[in-house]
Amino acid sequence: MRLLNLELNGFKSFSKKTTLEFKNSIISIVGPNGSGKSNVVEAFRFVLGEQSMKSMRGRAGADLIFKGSKTLPKGTKATATIYFNNSDKIFKLSNEMGENVDMNFETVSISREVYADGLNKYILNGSEVRLKDINNLLASVNIGASGHHIISQGEADRILNASSRDRREMVEDALGLKIYQYKIKESERKLERATANMKEVSMLRRENAPHLAFLKRQVEKFEKMKELRVELLNLYLEYLKKESVYLETEKSTLNTEKNKISTELHIINTTLHEKFENDDNVENKKLDELRASESKISDIRRLKGEIERKLGRIEGMIEGEMIRAERAPEVVNISQAEMKEIVNEVNQFLNDAFLKEDVSEIKNILNRIKESLKRFSQHKDSKNVNLFEIENLKNTQREVTLEMEKLGKEEEKYNTDIAKIKEEINTEIEQGRDKEREKYTLKVKQQEYVSHLELVNVKWENLNREDESFENELKEGSVLVGSGILSYRNFEITDSIDKVVQEEQKRKIERIKIKLEDSGLGDSAEVSKEYKETTERDEFLAKEMEDLAGSIESLKVLMTNLKEKIDTEFKEGIKKINVEFQQFFALMFGGGTGRLDVVVENKKRRGGDDEEGGEEEEIVFEQGIEINVSLPHKKVKELQSLSGGERSLTSIALLFAMSQVNPPPFLILDETDAALDEANSRKYGDMLERLSAHSQLIVVTHNRETMSRAGILYGVTIGADGASKLLSVRFDEAVSIAK
Repeated sequence: MRLLNLELNGFKSFSKKTTLEFKNSIISIVGPNGSGKSNVVEAFRFVLGEQSMKSMRGRAGADLIFKGSKTLPKGTKATATIYFNNSDKIFKLSNEMGENVDMNFETVSISREVYADGLNKYILNGSEVRLKDINNLLASVNIGASGHHIISQGEADRILNASSRDRREMVEDALGLKIYQYKIKESERKLERATANMKEVSMLRRENAPHLAFLKRQVEKFEKMKELRVELLNLYLEYLKKESVYLETEKSTLNTEKNKISTELHIINTTLHEKFENDDNVENKKLDELRASESKISDIRRLKGEIERKLGRIEGMIEGEMIRAERAPEVVNISQAEMKEIVNEVNQFLNDAFLKEDVSEIKNILNRIKESLKRFSQHKDSKNVNLFEIENLKNTQREVTLEMEKLGKEEEKYNTDIAKIKEEINTEIEQGRDKEREKYTLKVKQQEYVSHLELVNVKWENLNREDESFENELKEGSVLVGSGILSYRNFEITDSIDKVVQEEQKRKIERIKIKLEDSGLGDSAEVSKEYKETTERDEFLAKEMEDLAGSIESLKVLMTNLKEKIDTEFKEGIKKINVEFQQFFALMFGGGTGRLDVVVENKKRRGGDDEEGGEEEEIVFEQGIEINVSLPHKKVKELQSLSGGERSLTSIALLFAMSQVNPPPFLILDETDAALDEANSRKYGDMLERLSAHSQLIVVTHNRETMSRAGILYGVTIGADGASKLLSVRFDEAVSIAK
């Protein structure tokens, strides 16, 4: 027994987990219409990979999920799992690389789940896989999603109504040629990929060929330029060695000269600083004192002018007061204490003015004195003259006069200082003329050394440019002749260094460099490396093309062999089917003949574009299958002329014959006996027993005769909760119970 059991969970009317065990060669599933027995057949289609929802009486994946009832909730997914006995390790599976996948399992389980959003999952022995893997696995044991091993009442007649080409595909499926078809399609895909890869590799080689040829010419030029490089290297070694010695000698000479000049210049600068810098400072200090004294005299003179103007105003005020006193002598109403306070205040202001040197500050003090004196006017009676105010004004006049005399003495003092400073400066000038001559002499020497030092620096700059030119020459030379140029350091000079000879050597080097640079070769090592890599890549691509060509040829041979094998086995299979078909047909009709004939049909197929831009039509020859029958005692030979019952018997006989030639592990017959009468039902039952010797049979039926041939009966009913329920009984037990 290959088929072990089938588990349903949430699939259509089976809301709960339901298991059908297949322990007999013939299993019968019975039940009233609408109970869900056909859902079992559709579960087989589903789990084996059927993609047509129509064949499972649905429009989308969600239609396969339990819809719910008054007492049961709606399902979230539908699951069907089928278990096979694999103790003989007959199941085979290969990966994309054609390598066999380990299928060393005693039991092979295949599950399929569908969710409300239409998502499908395929699970092989607990691992999620692709539908393609399921199809390949089942093809190894001659099983398909909706092949010849699942025959429903409507599909029994489908083989009679099918076209000759579709009928051929059904026969090929029954003969187990599907696996070869898969291999041909896989080979076609591989051939297409290999052809595309070969075109791509060929294109890469074509694109690479010009560059490879160019590199080859470059390498050949390099061989010719080697002698030039050797000559250039020899010239470089002598030239660079002499140039480096010359530069080092010049650097040493200039360095010594620069140090000597710098030392002499430092001595002169030190002498100038120590001997003459202080004299300049003293002279500058005297000049600063002279300017400060002259500035101070100017301030004193400005202040004296202000005081003189002030005295004039006081004298005018005294004269005015005296005139008023003469004309209208009056008594000033002012207390002795207040008078004393005003006098003290004015005296204090005058003392402050004597201490100030800034004219603006003295002006401010005089204004404050003026404000204090105004207080006398506040105490005058309209009819009396304040004689006391005249006295105060005279006191103020005397004090200001004293201040004026003081400023005069201070001015005289500063004039004396200025005369003294001028005399000292003149004396210093007379004494400094000898030093100036000495200083001038040192300055001249200083300028000579500075000029000499600048000349040395110019020579240094020129030498640095020569040194930079030397480094650039070394870099250019290393690019042209390689790192061997650095060995110039070890080169031995046998003659003296002559710049004229060096220049001639440089010109020779330049001429060879121009030849090498004009060749456009660049770095030989890089070009040689690139040439080697490009050659290796081209050889690799050539080897890959050779491998692809071999692979393409092998695929073509394989496809030819597979097609020949299909053709051979197809023809042999037709012969075997005709033998079985004749026996079943004669059994069903009590005689007559039935056979399959291979016919060749012409079919037009669109090809490539023609020269005018239109589409060409290619005529291909395809094989098809025609069914020819001859009923006993009748002249009827066309299928269209058969009655419904005759068509049913013919299709059953043919399908059973096809299954006998390459028996599948199991056959599912869904009410294929519905149109049979009692006599034909017995013949149908005899054929079932004959078929059960090679395949397990799962028969959905209402026919008593068919039921009687089953070892186990499964009864399907609808429970009170609206879900399908399963009852099982062994047929011999059912008979004993019935008795």
